[in-house]
Amino acid sequence: MSADRTNKSSAADSNDLSEFGYDQQLHRSLGKFESFAAGFSFVSILTTIFQLFGLGFGFGGPAFFWTWPAVFLGQFFVALCFAELAARYPISGAIYQWSRRVGGEVIGWFGGWFMILAQMVTASAAAIALQVVLPSIWSGFQVIGDDPDLTSPSGAQNAVLLGSVLLVFTTIINCIGVKWMSRVNTAGVLCELVGVVAVIGVFFTHAQRGPQVVFDTGTPGDQPGYIWAWIVSGLMAAYVMVGFGSAGELAEETRNPRRVAPRTIRLALSVSALGGGLMLLGALMAAPSLTDGRLASEGLPYVLESVLSSPWGTVLLIDVCIAITICTLAIQTACSRLMFSMARDNRLPASALLSRVNPHTGTPIWPSVLIGLACIGILVVNVGNSAIFATLASVCIILIYLAYLTVTAPLLYQRFKGWPQQRNLVDAEGKPLFSLGRLGIVVNILAVAYGTVMVVNLAWPRAEIFNPTGEYPILQWAGPLSIIAVVAVGAICFPRGKTHPKPVTIGA
Repeated sequence: MSADRTNKSSAADSNDLSEFGYDQQLHRSLGKFESFAAGFSFVSILTTIFQLFGLGFGFGGPAFFWTWPAVFLGQFFVALCFAELAARYPISGAIYQWSRRVGGEVIGWFGGWFMILAQMVTASAAAIALQVVLPSIWSGFQVIGDDPDLTSPSGAQNAVLLGSVLLVFTTIINCIGVKWMSRVNTAGVLCELVGVVAVIGVFFTHAQRGPQVVFDTGTPGDQPGYIWAWIVSGLMAAYVMVGFGSAGELAEETRNPRRVAPRTIRLALSVSALGGGLMLLGALMAAPSLTDGRLASEGLPYVLESVLSSPWGTVLLIDVCIAITICTLAIQTACSRLMFSMARDNRLPASALLSRVNPHTGTPIWPSVLIGLACIGILVVNVGNSAIFATLASVCIILIYLAYLTVTAPLLYQRFKGWPQQRNLVDAEGKPLFSLGRLGIVVNILAVAYGTVMVVNLAWPRAEIFNPTGEYPILQWAGPLSIIAVVAVGAICFPRGKTHPKPVTIGA
């Protein structure tokens, strides 16, 4: 794209933003791949599948594989709704902005509230994953004590140290500008894509059984029948396939976001689902044993260590560390843009400070700093309370699905009333916007139904998920109790008596 054409496109994007009542403060420099990278790195299949493979396999055996395409299908319905909204409302703070435009100020505020809390915990959970990988690469990374196990006292303390260093790094990158963030993120995503292909290749070339392994139900344990065990095993896929809408969070920093964001939202989820599905299948085919218990307790690192010599295994583990880094960076970036967007509308305490954009870097620095400090504070919970930290990580996924419902449910209501009223809209290049057309209501119904079922499944009071050690019986009810607590605190924090500076017409 020539410089003249780029300038014209940027001017058109800025004018487009001004129609929503906002000035172009953030630097608009992201292209198609950078936008895709934001969503892909949030999902980060190398990070999340390495962390959570054992969870799914432990409950459902090899056949837990089928929860992966099932969750992808449900999330793709959600992604299609998001893509349609991203084309019409290309504004930072996507979940908040979309939900308030289809559901009103109260629903919009709670959508943003749920997502901010969830993203801060998710970033902490991603950062703590370094402890699972780094000491395996070099024992010198175990700075505190000599037991790297995340649940041991020394392992928990070292995890906080490593995670805090990572969060300081991602905070600095977020503060110095979106160009640096996109460079680091893009390089990391390229490394992760290469790593995913390499891991899949290694698994398939060391297969010890055929793909029919995915029909093996294994041992369902104490669950009343396999179906219940399979449903529980689906939590692994549900934990992984979130965050694909990050392209919408960076809309004000993306060139021609009305066209780019809808594509990259769908592409980030689809590529993640394809790569992750092949990784799961390959691991099941290459695992030395399906019955010795190690696949459930150790997950993918066990398979890699079994089939690779040390040097190549170490290289792939380094790649996983890169994936963890960019995952943490992407989550923190998305959260900072959401916080900035809400503060710009005077919806948060200290809004004047949190909405301030540094004119040199073009980034909202204070949200990034606040989120980094909050994430480090959340990490400290893991010291001596690993069970509580694990429960927090599970609860935050519930909040993400609730935030998604604050978009899809009111959007469905608006569709029945004729949304979108404005049709045949075009992007900055004069091309028609992405639209579901006549399929909109059907897709939206499926998105809401899926989201509702998953919130119930995620929040169901299962001791084996929320209180596996049995130390804190109350944690079994962490799901529903946390939802009640978050809604109650949100109701207290809701900015009553403040007129919204940018009121909207619902459903327009």
